[in-house]
Amino acid sequence: MSLEDELLKQRLSRIREIEALGYRPYGSRYDFTHTVPQILAEYSPKTAEELLPEVRVRVAGRLMAIRHMGKAGFAHLQQNGERLQFYVKKDAVAERDFQLFKMLDIGDIVGVEGYLFRTRTGELSIHAEKLEFLSKTLLSMPEKWHGLEDVEVRYRQRYLDLIANPEVRKVFVTRARIVSSLRRQLEAKGFIEVETPMMQPLYGGAAARPFVTHHNTLDIDLYLRIAPELYLKRLVVGGMERVYEINRNFRNEGLSKNHNPEFTMLEFYQAYTDYQGLMDFTAELLAQAAIDANGTTTVEFEGRALDFGRFERYTMREAVVQFWDGETKPTLADVANPDWLRAHSGKATPGEQLTELFEIHAEKKLFQPCFVYDYPVETSPLSKQKPDDPTMVDRYEIFAAGMEIGNAFTELNDPQEQRRRFEMQLSMRERGDEEAHQMDEDYVRALSYGMPPAGGEGIGIDRLTMILTNSRSIRDVILFPLLRPEGPIELIGLMRELDKL
Repeated sequence: MSLEDELLKQRLSRIREIEALGYRPYGSRYDFTHTVPQILAEYSPKTAEELLPEVRVRVAGRLMAIRHMGKAGFAHLQQNGERLQFYVKKDAVAERDFQLFKMLDIGDIVGVEGYLFRTRTGELSIHAEKLEFLSKTLLSMPEKWHGLEDVEVRYRQRYLDLIANPEVRKVFVTRARIVSSLRRQLEAKGFIEVETPMMQPLYGGAAARPFVTHHNTLDIDLYLRIAPELYLKRLVVGGMERVYEINRNFRNEGLSKNHNPEFTMLEFYQAYTDYQGLMDFTAELLAQAAIDANGTTTVEFEGRALDFGRFERYTMREAVVQFWDGETKPTLADVANPDWLRAHSGKATPGEQLTELFEIHAEKKLFQPCFVYDYPVETSPLSKQKPDDPTMVDRYEIFAAGMEIGNAFTELNDPQEQRRRFEMQLSMRERGDEEAHQMDEDYVRALSYGMPPAGGEGIGIDRLTMILTNSRSIRDVILFPLLRPEGPIELIGLMRELDKL
């Protein structure tokens, strides 16, 4: 029997010993008076004298360290990512409580009741008067989690990662603050939160490959949505003039540090504005989100400072010129010239050629938060054309740290032009573009009832969180990222064998 197998056998035996003392090994309700972070925040500044008369507390948490000293002992209790010491003395607790204390393992969950005091070394602690057993751990906690080289284990066993590494918990607390900030700001501007279908008979709203599923009763194929856009704009047609949704999208694409097939997006739509109005609003929205997340608009990402309080702005053509990598830098006239574009890109149309050059030469260099606007019509099938240049549309993307984190445009609300754009996309599909949009006839019908001038935007919550928490991979900001299936878990078989003993 391996060391781990022997440990599991010992822990299962320990359960019977704990039951013999009169405790339930998997406990019951425990009404605490304080959390560990509350105690630390309120009482850490107080001296030993200021803790008199007694400050009584009842707390619960997971044991992260135990030190036995004959008729007494110390242990550290962890809750919500913070730790507090408690002290157990044989003549200060019931005999069975002291026996329980001697049986505890690191990782067990317990309740402690007593009063606050400071030890001889000055550490704020609980002088225990009563213990309650709440849950038994059967497996050992990692001793040096930061030394673990297999990061996939951290993602797969996120529960263990959260227990062992308080910094991981802080990332997801910050993520929650970011989402709360965005929601609060939108609602203050009169936006209404809605929900739209996750399974759709047609996919649209973005250029991406979908996941396909099947509904047995209706005997139809459905698609996990790649974006909620077309449904949200149907609501604008229906008179819901400011709507937003924070929810999941699904795209059948590769895995990378910036991509996960399941991800969270904020999408919002506002009637009677355009992409310039949204650009100004978004600068305020993201600056405040950064402040709410970290207390400042300036954050550090991969050793460099970037400031969400200051957004740079480039047209796509200006960005190509500004960040061109080649020996001879082009002019704005060059990047507007179809012949020049054709000579520098193998794509089919001038708009696709310009977009390719932007992605090659500029995108990764856009470290400071910025808006890149005025996109080609070929790559923007849902955006309104520019009145003075029908080859371009009123669209921008948001970039920071070399990543796209958002996309917005003045909405195309002409049903005839929308039909033509869908037909353009169909021709692109025929040329082999698997990510081109489908024809959504009902959406064209909705537009035919009249949609007011509007602007719409999508912001990737995961990538924004990566930047605001200085996380290197999108997997670090998604609690349960997609992983390859795990093989059989040996623990299950061992438990079955031990049940027979």
